[in-house]
Amino acid sequence: MSYAVAMNKKVRPRRDFQELEQRRKRAGRYFEAGKLSQAEIARELNVSRQSVSRWYDEWKRGGAGALRGAGRAGRKPRLQPEQLEQLDQTLREGARAHGFPTDLWTLPRIAKVIERLTGVHYHPGHVWKILKTMRWTLQKPATQARECNGQKVNRWLKETWPALKKKPVDKKPGSSSKTKAESPNDPRSVEPGRPEGKLPS
Repeated sequence: MSYAVAMNKKVRPRRDFQELEQRRKRAGRYFEAGKLSQAEIARELNVSRQSVSRWYDEWKRGGAGALRGAGRAGRKPRLQPEQLEQLDQTLREGARAHGFPTDLWTLPRIAKVIERLTGVHYHPGHVWKILKTMRWTLQKPATQARECNGQKVNRWLKETWPALKKKPVDKKPGSSSKTKAESPNDPRSVEPGRPEGKLPS
């Protein structure tokens, strides 16, 4: 069972732009014939009346040619393919080459670089979508102490650590302690104020 069916949600089909264009052309033929109202055309084509009204206005201004392809859905990308290629080259040069103190690319840094290169401002949160279209992936740098000295670490692992492992542990007698309260039958038990070891007579 698919996730969409299990959750009782309909998966929205992808837009078929050729079918949408055919629908607009049919609307244009209905407009030319002049026999149906806009509401009837909307029912016939299974679209909203607002769409038919918009198409009618376009048809009146430009004829059937104005009802041709709607093009892609959504807003056009603000960065052109050649700008994305330029961004890719820039990112490969490293962050230090572009004035940042470390070689780590962060989303705010990339947003600054995009603005410097293209003049287009993006929110850092949107930069990730651009990187995904460029097939860049999230990389987490390995953590390492800043003061880490590789030679000293290797020497310690080869010399000091094995010596520590081989040293015998000093054997000292263990400690014992009573875990139970003293028993009243125990001759060593003492009542308050009575000298130790003396039993009542």
